[in-house]
Amino acid sequence: MLPVLLPFATLVPSPLGIVALSIVFIVVAIAVLRLHAFFALMLAAALVSLLAAARVPGADFSKAIEAVMTEFGNTAGKIGFAIALAAVIGVSLMESGAADKIVRRMIAILGEGRAALAMCLCGFVLAAPVFADTVFMLMLPLARSLARRTGKDYVLYVCAMGAGVVVTNGIVPPAPGPLFVADKLGINLGTAIVVGVLLGILPALGGLAIARWVNRKLPVPPRLLEGESAEVLALQAARPESELPSFWLSFAPVALPLLLIALAATVDVSLKHASAETRASFPAWLAQAIQFLGNKNVALFLGAIIAVAVHVRQRKIAGAKFGSLLGRPLELAGVMILIVSAGGAFGASIQNAGVGEQVRSLAGGHALNNVLLAWAVTALIRGAQGSATVATIAGVGIMASIAGKEGYGVHPIYIFLAIGFGSKCLLWMNDAGFWIVSRMSGLTQGEMLRSWSVVISLISVLGLIEVLIVSSIWPQLPF
Repeated sequence: MLPVLLPFATLVPSPLGIVALSIVFIVVAIAVLRLHAFFALMLAAALVSLLAAARVPGADFSKAIEAVMTEFGNTAGKIGFAIALAAVIGVSLMESGAADKIVRRMIAILGEGRAALAMCLCGFVLAAPVFADTVFMLMLPLARSLARRTGKDYVLYVCAMGAGVVVTNGIVPPAPGPLFVADKLGINLGTAIVVGVLLGILPALGGLAIARWVNRKLPVPPRLLEGESAEVLALQAARPESELPSFWLSFAPVALPLLLIALAATVDVSLKHASAETRASFPAWLAQAIQFLGNKNVALFLGAIIAVAVHVRQRKIAGAKFGSLLGRPLELAGVMILIVSAGGAFGASIQNAGVGEQVRSLAGGHALNNVLLAWAVTALIRGAQGSATVATIAGVGIMASIAGKEGYGVHPIYIFLAIGFGSKCLLWMNDAGFWIVSRMSGLTQGEMLRSWSVVISLISVLGLIEVLIVSSIWPQLPF
């Protein structure tokens, strides 16, 4: 049937029109038809690939579909195992009580008077290996317990936790979105982690300050959820420390992989810019060992071993039941791997459609502010359909297609950050996380829009401003 349609090839939109059509399709499929993000992205990838092929006389449409499937497999092969390992670490931290231990220790160190800062820091730390929705489920009961104990600042605790979570979830691997964007832009994972952490601190703290302002404007008492009693909440908060693992064992599954990956990136950059004498004097076996241990798959595997070992020890699980521990995290990871891999296929289809050439032609030689463009494109897609992951995937696909031989005019790390911050803007009722927080916090839709949505969206804007300033001062970096 497709060859019959070839005479109508002149009716096929331009590359930019194809991308616009595909984004409209994704928004309608997810927001209106409630289609799963995996199928929405795969169908959009096929749509872009077929329409692009229709613009070429004599195109083989079956090859266009095969190209989509090939890129789907390539993306899964690059980051699928890392996402699975991050899920194992995250679920093990939750179920062993290790995540609870990290939160309690932070609050104990900083004091109850700085509990909001502790909640922000804990969200910032835990959101890298633990999926954002899971962190919300862990920390929201703690926020309610804190507010009941202090008798105030409930909105502050909820939004402070969210400020830490959304920043890390957007710009620090191995969270799935940043992991995908770093791979797509060819950014060293260690570099992405270090820069993401450093440039995530100010927006997170800015979000904490905004949360304090919102809390003063919207004083809300902690509310019991349906079927919950104050006694049960008190028992959860009073869980004895003896039932939790030690702090360092709890923290190791998070810290070790990030440190190993960052160390490998640091050594790699240092040796590249060192003198010939320094490179020659650095033991080759040591460099190889650091690069091996700093490989994302190896580093996360080591973190997963520690996390599972802590889980087994805390729950006193017999050897025969050990394998069952991996079932739930792999089920969670499987869905994310499918979505991210479908996003890889969609991004590749956009690149092959020739969008970059058309954008550069329309620019007429004028320089584009690609940092602002990356943020705006991602933010608009996020606001339209709700999913931060889908917005991230679509945003990086569009930006990767725009980069020509000249690149982005700035280091790709700034595009990485702009996409991450853009994916957190325009957060409202079409976002699944919005409803998770609302239902688990007891905040009404109106209260969520006046607190949670305001704090998270302003963090996105603060992140953009920071990236624009830093990229204007240091547009190119030596790594």
